[in-house]
Amino acid sequence: MRRVLLDKIASVTLRLELDKNAVLGDEIPAEAGTIVAGRILNAKTTYNTLEDVHGRMVALHPGDVVAGALGHRDALYGYSGRVPKKVAVGDELQLLNIGGVIGSGAKATPGLGEPFKIEVLGSVLRFPYLGTRVGVPAQVQQAALPHRPLPAKLPPVVALVGTCMDAGKTTAASVIIGELNRAGHRIAAGKLTGVSLRRDVLQMHDCGADAISIFTDFGVVTTNEQNVLSAAHAAIAHLAESEPELLVLEMGDGLLGTYGVHTLLSDPALRSTLQAIVLCAQDPVGAWGGAQLLKDRYGLSVDVVSGRVTDTPVGQRFCNEKLGVPAWNALRDGNKLAATIKSKLFAIAPAEVHA
Repeated sequence: MRRVLLDKIASVTLRLELDKNAVLGDEIPAEAGTIVAGRILNAKTTYNTLEDVHGRMVALHPGDVVAGALGHRDALYGYSGRVPKKVAVGDELQLLNIGGVIGSGAKATPGLGEPFKIEVLGSVLRFPYLGTRVGVPAQVQQAALPHRPLPAKLPPVVALVGTCMDAGKTTAASVIIGELNRAGHRIAAGKLTGVSLRRDVLQMHDCGADAISIFTDFGVVTTNEQNVLSAAHAAIAHLAESEPELLVLEMGDGLLGTYGVHTLLSDPALRSTLQAIVLCAQDPVGAWGGAQLLKDRYGLSVDVVSGRVTDTPVGQRFCNEKLGVPAWNALRDGNKLAATIKSKLFAIAPAEVHA
């Protein structure tokens, strides 16, 4: 064991409440969720920040010692990488995302530049045994909130799904939350799929969500088909405890991504809770394909389209005429987007949402 001062602690480790004066070990389990400390080896001028445990974006510089968690990422835009098969002190890994997920074999989309390279210094140790100095490698799962089943009764649920990452889901969710919050509604919000990063749910909180949650709170670094359902049920149950009038839930990545959106929408119990669907798309083809996929595979109808396809009247007109659904740009027509959702919720569950 040896001591090190952590310069930056990534948000993926939030619930562990790590101390900057960390004790490191040489045993590093090569599995998702293991907390590792590493030294930044290179300088970057783009994609050069880390989200810390306070939600701040802090710049990283060569020599900084950071704490993050092993995990994988399958990014359409950004860095993609995997959990290494083995990890030892002195190995070189890469920072895969701003939330502090660390992996190997990182590949970048063109124009993004190489990722931050990290020299592994060791696993960050916890000391769970009272009165002893026996340390164990810290894991994200060790501080997870309890997994619970879906409650028998839930408030109305608004789900935001997209054709891919960066399609406008978080923006649309935040605008809907802000508009309905100003109208006097009490809202809870969460993100059910993706790679650990609290930025999106923090934005929802800033817009008026009383309670927020993300899958990382339930011990998941990166969602996949195996872990997503239990974490999503637990997140919804946790948010429902705040007794909101409605839930706004974002499913990160796209309908055909690898983060488990398909698993969630295939679950009858979860699917039955979805009372309004917002589809965010990049372009008309994506909007058409997303709506068709939701209908044919899951029996779900899109209530409104948002995202970049609605940036111009051309895309909005396509959605109106070809899909037969309203299409509103979240930034320009946020009040109309929220009004569309509100009218749907009133029509389905008038007793659950109060004017």
